[in-house]
Amino acid sequence: MKIRILTLYTVFFIFFTSAVKSQELNCTVTVNSTQIIGSDKSIFDALEKAIFEFVNNRKWTGNVYDVDEKIEASMLINITEKLGTANFKATIQVQSRRPIYNTSYNSTLLNYLDKNFEFQFNEFDPLTYSETTFINNLTSVISYYVYIILALDYDSFSYLGGSPYLAKALAIVNNAQSTSEPGWKAFEGNQNRYWLVQDLLRDNYSSYREAYYKYHRLGFDVMAQDMTKGRGEVLKGIKLLENIYILKPGAFILQMFFNAKSNEIISLFKEATTPEKTEVVNLLKKIDAANSTKYAEILKGK
Repeated sequence: MKIRILTLYTVFFIFFTSAVKSQELNCTVTVNSTQIIGSDKSIFDALEKAIFEFVNNRKWTGNVYDVDEKIEASMLINITEKLGTANFKATIQVQSRRPIYNTSYNSTLLNYLDKNFEFQFNEFDPLTYSETTFINNLTSVISYYVYIILALDYDSFSYLGGSPYLAKALAIVNNAQSTSEPGWKAFEGNQNRYWLVQDLLRDNYSSYREAYYKYHRLGFDVMAQDMTKGRGEVLKGIKLLENIYILKPGAFILQMFFNAKSNEIISLFKEATTPEKTEVVNLLKKIDAANSTKYAEILKGK
């Protein structure tokens, strides 16, 4: 009997530790419904719980993650309008971070507000998703951003390492072409889910993903050992972004990059040499003109 109990305990322990180590994300989910007056708030509590479990308990890759390797992320869903009994209009703010080697610092990889999020949710319905067909807009949008989070995280550790997950995000976009919900189609504007993944996969924008790798893996990850060398690699990464600017000033993915990185870049280069400060500020004012006033802070020093 003792042997049987031990065996069952061992099986349970292996199963439990495997489950703990398998999922990739540690994602907080917040649903804000303060703009919806007079509705039963229990449906929004159920929505928050359902999305949390869908994102964090699902296996998204074929890789094994330890608990301390999980990707830190957050999704803030702001319900702006009730379109019907179970239909809602919302925005979704998606953020992700990755640790910097040998430091306690986390670098923001993604910080994006999607304003075109419409979905249907019934309180007691399970969230279902298929890689091959479009089932509903709620799980398609959530899954899309999970794969974008994964893609950017992998790209930051290895050059073009996120390609398999961009391919999955693209498949979601393709599957959604027949839906009436916004955000999936080329003609709906040049800053939506369609264009984000298309731009990340475009061959003539490949310097963007090279910059992403250089900025993080060759730049920030070596700063604990050699700050000067790491900062120099970050500058090289930013220089690569000028290639995108030359092709298309104001490109969507340039805005995505600087939404996540502008404050970080300012903090980093305040500590740089005067020639580096001058070079990076001139470059940033060119390729990210919207934040040019902010970048002037670099020249003021510490």
